Amino acid sequence: MARSLYLKFVFTFISGVMVSLFASYFIATVFFHDNIVYQDRMESTTNHVIELLDIVEGEQLPRLLELLDDLSVDAVLLNESYQTYTDSMSIEWITDEMIYAIRNQAAEKTLTFPVEQHPSIRLVGTMIEFEGQQQYLFIIIDFEQELLAFQTIIFLVLLLVLLIGSIFIALVSRYFVSSIQSVTNAAGQLATGDFTVRLKTNKKDEIGKLTKSFNQLATSLSNMEKVREDFVSNVSHEIQSPLTSIKGYTRALKDGLVAAEEQKEYLEVIYQETDRLSRLSDNLLKMASLDSEHHPYHPDHYRLDEQLRRAVLATEPLWQEKEMKMELRLTQQRIYADQDLFEQVWLNLITNAIKYSEPFGKVIIDLDREDMNVKVKITDEGIGIPKEELPYIFDRFYKVDKARSSETKGNGLGLSIVKKIVTLHQASIDVESKIEEGSCFIVTIPYTESKK
Repeated sequence: MARSLYLKFVFTFISGVMVSLFASYFIATVFFHDNIVYQDRMESTTNHVIELLDIVEGEQLPRLLELLDDLSVDAVLLNESYQTYTDSMSIEWITDEMIYAIRNQAAEKTLTFPVEQHPSIRLVGTMIEFEGQQQYLFIIIDFEQELLAFQTIIFLVLLLVLLIGSIFIALVSRYFVSSIQSVTNAAGQLATGDFTVRLKTNKKDEIGKLTKSFNQLATSLSNMEKVREDFVSNVSHEIQSPLTSIKGYTRALKDGLVAAEEQKEYLEVIYQETDRLSRLSDNLLKMASLDSEHHPYHPDHYRLDEQLRRAVLATEPLWQEKEMKMELRLTQQRIYADQDLFEQVWLNLITNAIKYSEPFGKVIIDLDREDMNVKVKITDEGIGIPKEELPYIFDRFYKVDKARSSETKGNGLGLSIVKKIVTLHQASIDVESKIEEGSCFIVTIPYTESKK
């Protein structure tokens, strides 16, 4: 493919150069013929020959013919019988019309005659007395050879330009195509699954930009491959753990190894692990739907403060169980968003705030407008998140080990779903946290004017 591109590049350039050279050759020869030879030199030479013939006497004619022959200028001397002065003289261009015109002109009148189909040839004729009789003298002014020589020189120069240009473009083309070839080879390595391939370049032109884009693509694919591997590993782990528990407890019940009074406890564990698998499956489906960018999205104007109150009521069993206090600081605000999606955001964040807080603690929910944004702050007094873990808490399946006890259930997808929904609405989410002091999640939503 690269070789084909190289040949196409060279062929296209050479074809363009050849067309340009032939056009230049044609224009140059036409210009030389019409403007230089015919109009300038031809006229000048003709005038000089006419002046020369006007001052030549009959007895000087042999010497004139000799000099013209030495200068390679053809001359023809005819008598009344159309016989030439010497056998070497050719009457090829002389016609009866020319003889008749000279004969009917005044004595010693000089005329010029063009030659049909030969614009670079002219004949200068006059009648002169020689050896006691009237003779017809024609001087042939022929620039055809000179024009041909000029055309040959032009052709050779243009041919040399073509040759040098072709060699140059062949070398330059190979230089550029080799860069593309390296990208092609690297792309082939990517196709085989080798995401470590990188291209080196110091160029700042389009080839450099292409190489840089390729390296970015390779990096992105490498990261995606790592995410895929981590995803498979995490999903396998999240599924394997409850399945192992279910299998173990089920086998114990099946083999009759569990006393009757303990069977209910075993069944409760099996139910909890099954529920854990169900929640994992549900979250995976939600994440896949959001990633596909085909998730149902139905934004509308609605009261955000009322939605937050409903979310708090929906989680009441959780904070009542831990005897916690929910403090709401809500102002009346309307936003333009998908209510169902944002309901998942608030339920997830409020549930996490309750889950990672100590009994008798407090969760504060603030809602207010700042400039052209609506901000929601959900603050808890829980165990907090280590500073070094904060950049990763929205990654899929990421769990902050220090912030979770063995009794805390979760699959590490909740905050990833929250982040995805917030981003889908062109909003943002940030977190501030300190160990043993609690965490604060801040959701910033663009404000949109609406009719109440």
